[in-house]
Amino acid sequence: MKHESQNAAVLNAPAPGSGGRWAAGEDPAKRHQILEGAKRVFMKMGFDAASMNDVTREAGVSKGTLYVYFANKEDLFAAIVNSERAHFVEIVRAALVDDADISSSLLEFGKVFATHVTSDKTISAMRTVVGVRERMPSLCQRFFTGPDNLRTVLRGFLERKAEAGSVEIDDFDLAARQFLEMASGGYFKLRLFGDMDAPPTAEEIDYVVRGAVRVFLAAYGTDRRGRD
Repeated sequence: MKHESQNAAVLNAPAPGSGGRWAAGEDPAKRHQILEGAKRVFMKMGFDAASMNDVTREAGVSKGTLYVYFANKEDLFAAIVNSERAHFVEIVRAALVDDADISSSLLEFGKVFATHVTSDKTISAMRTVVGVRERMPSLCQRFFTGPDNLRTVLRGFLERKAEAGSVEIDDFDLAARQFLEMASGGYFKLRLFGDMDAPPTAEEIDYVVRGAVRVFLAAYGTDRRGRD
């Protein structure tokens, strides 16, 4: 996977400066180690019950080292949310191929998106974020907002396809939100609120996303037979 290879490159990169040693708080491998340990703690205990001491034990670092990288539990949790969001964006971005047929690209994007957003890992993470929304209101928004997120990635793809003549769209932001909602098939909300215990099957996701692509292109595609 491209994202995994990029992570490996960062983690294995030579340390800058003299003696091949990282300055305090700048070692990407150590930061990654802490984030992975903290992620396991938050998933298992929840934000409120977890402590920085729990993170040091799970991550295998000293408290002094932990505080060099992260000032407090909120700072650490925000870093995890941002890291997960960036990872999610890179996964779905790779599915959008400008040179491919728009229906094929939307189908692949939709399936990757729906699979990831309904996975046990994502649902668990989102439940943890929702649990601290009152205290940290911006965190719940970070997963889907910001300068580079699912909607902006899809919107950029649609804008390029409009320039190529494949779609006619007046409001690209609205169109992107509509496709994301249709592609999730309502599964995300059902999973998030516990009305659906297990992720949908690959067959279910394929069926729902194919329908979403058909509806979307019926509304916005330039090859809309009989629309007029």
